Amino acid sequence: MTNQPVTIFDHLGEENLHKLVDQFYDRVSADDELTELFPDDLTETRRKQKQFLTQFFGGQPLYTEEHGHPMLRARHMPFKITETKAQAWLACMAAALVDTGIEKNVREAMFDRLSHTAKHMINSTDDETIRR
Repeated sequence: MTNQPVTIFDHLGEENLHKLVDQFYDRVSADDELTELFPDDLTETRRKQKQFLTQFFGGQPLYTEEHGHPMLRARHMPFKITETKAQAWLACMAAALVDTGIEKNVREAMFDRLSHTAKHMINSTDDETIRR
């Protein structure tokens, strides 16, 4: 028997991860800053996010198995993602993490990883958005 490290996904579990994603997208769909980035019907977006976050936090590589390498920055490049939008995304995620009842140390580890990723997705300045 090998001692494999316990992952964030192991602490969280599939059910809580799914609750988190649903809580998150409920917030996203009500956030005026974010709605333009997402389709009206978030069913497929939720499904893909559940796959991605499972993999991102150490679970099975569900996203890669179905869609190939995530290539996050490339996949998000068609969308104008500003610092303001990244912060709005993170605010929705922070609230969803709390409301899902995730243990504080796990919640903080998750938010830290997601914060780095959100910052990496920024591809526009807020000034560019205003000038459109």
